[in-house]
Amino acid sequence: MDNTTFRSFLQVLPPIEFACVYGSSLHPSNNDKTTMTDYILGVCDPKQWHSENLKLNKHHYASWMVNLGGERLITGVADKVGVGVHFNPFVTWNGKVHIVVDNLDVNSTNSVNLRAAVSAALLLLPSEFTEADLYAKVCSLSYTGDVRMLFAEDKNKVKKIVNGQFDLFHSMYKPFLEEYEAKKLLRLSSTANNQIHVSQDCDLSVVCSLVSALPPSIRSQMSIKEGEKTKLRETGIVIHDTKISTREEAANCLQRILRRRVMVSSARQAMSGFLAVGGVNASRYLAKKVSKAWKSWR
Repeated sequence: MDNTTFRSFLQVLPPIEFACVYGSSLHPSNNDKTTMTDYILGVCDPKQWHSENLKLNKHHYASWMVNLGGERLITGVADKVGVGVHFNPFVTWNGKVHIVVDNLDVNSTNSVNLRAAVSAALLLLPSEFTEADLYAKVCSLSYTGDVRMLFAEDKNKVKKIVNGQFDLFHSMYKPFLEEYEAKKLLRLSSTANNQIHVSQDCDLSVVCSLVSALPPSIRSQMSIKEGEKTKLRETGIVIHDTKISTREEAANCLQRILRRRVMVSSARQAMSGFLAVGGVNASRYLAKKVSKAWKSWR
């Protein structure tokens, strides 16, 4: 599908600042015609946007939310129960992440996230691995600790995502691999099937470089768990460096932090989604997910 097809759905909504399409519906190998098209919509003022959408598309929301609080309740549930996202799996319309609208320059900001994802994956991978191993590890970061993976997700989800969108992963992450190669953090070579084989340096200096590319909130937690050393610059500013004893400790610490973060956020968002769509629709959605998950275990 092209941008015109994706944009046709947005025409029935109030104006948005950002929209992307993701999920298995984008996989070139996807043959399931019943697969949902997944959208992420970004707006500057969620309460105002929901207020306008209630006038245009009241059926997008659970009736109890409409009747009891409207846009105030909708955004309240998303922010205080969930993680700032209103979720509805059954918004219907006629008719890999694919960005459709970007008035917030999210595409540019996303490069910071891509570099952080590569750095985290490298910390969790051994000294020798393939390009496919890297993409699988990057992809798995989003599912480590996800409560849905226990019973409501395809056990082969990560493998299918990587296999279905390998070229997309390659185009997104190869520049960062080349950047890290230039910094002497790793070495790249070609395999017989034209993939990249990666050898990485596991010295503590390299580990510190990888940790420095992680989000500040992650580094802060790692510093709490690994211990801190504080320096006082000539300017009088106190800075905190993460004290890392071994690569294994850093990797284990990062793994625990990611697992807890994903577990908490996925549980909160699952509860928020249940409230947002109502019991009946939530049960329908969960039944579909569980059925798909069980098939993958057969």
